[in-house]
Amino acid sequence: MKKPELLVTPLAVSDIEPLAAAGADAFMIGEERYGLRLAGEFSREEVKEAIALAHKHDKKVYVAMNALFHNDKIAELDGYISFLQQAGADAIVFGDPAVLMAAREAAPSMKLHWNTETTATNWYTCNYWGRKGAKRAVLARELSMDTIVEMKENAEVEIEVQVHGMTCMFQSKRSLLGNYFEYRGKAMEIENRKEQKNMFLHDEERHNKYPIYEDGNGTHIMSPNDMCIVDELGDMIDAGVDSFKIDGVMKSSDYILETTKLYRKAIDLYVEDEDQYEERKDEFLEEAKSLQPENRPLDTGFFFKETVY
Repeated sequence: MKKPELLVTPLAVSDIEPLAAAGADAFMIGEERYGLRLAGEFSREEVKEAIALAHKHDKKVYVAMNALFHNDKIAELDGYISFLQQAGADAIVFGDPAVLMAAREAAPSMKLHWNTETTATNWYTCNYWGRKGAKRAVLARELSMDTIVEMKENAEVEIEVQVHGMTCMFQSKRSLLGNYFEYRGKAMEIENRKEQKNMFLHDEERHNKYPIYEDGNGTHIMSPNDMCIVDELGDMIDAGVDSFKIDGVMKSSDYILETTKLYRKAIDLYVEDEDQYEERKDEFLEEAKSLQPENRPLDTGFFFKETVY
């Protein structure tokens, strides 16, 4: 039985070695200018340093270029992709076809992972991008377990699935939050709103709090709960899903580290002794719950159609 890759999102270069020791197989990093909703910001020098550290421990590094690009950024793509090739990145994560076209010119041997976050909902589309040059498809977070298994059975590319963390419910390229506060004459109160991590939309009817933040890619509204399927990994491991992702956006380094250890333990146990995993999976879930902040309950996302926005 093949073990899936355990992919995590470090906050900083200093997280790479501890996460490697905790059992991470690969890292996704990047900078806000080119990537969406990253756990941490990595400058070019930090990207090079992170890749060197990861490769020292035989781990892989994927760099996010999955932002929504307008004309003013197109001229930069070739140069950034060339830099990533020289730095030794193992793959580029993209959503915009402009990145694929630029990579064909600047780094034709670079491995590409297609990730649009919402539109990888059937295996025909995954295979379409595979035939265009992508080696992996990152599936939408809104899919059921049965759909994921079916897609893996028919996919011609690697399949990556998020198994833990918050998900994005809404994005706008506009600075909606800032514009709202400025309209109300409170611009001074939000001067550093792009650094603010404790803002929420409160839905009194559903008793939910949705984290909301702004950066150079606009406004992002995140899910009120964190996805967690540490106790439901079996079907996807059996199906041969290639990569499990822990998304650490808006989390601490300690949280990502402990969650990585937990999933490493669960994955290894299932592959080595499925019966033992079944006996201990409730224990794994309780451990995951113990890591959660009080305002971030766990659910199973759309895997079993539990989440309703």
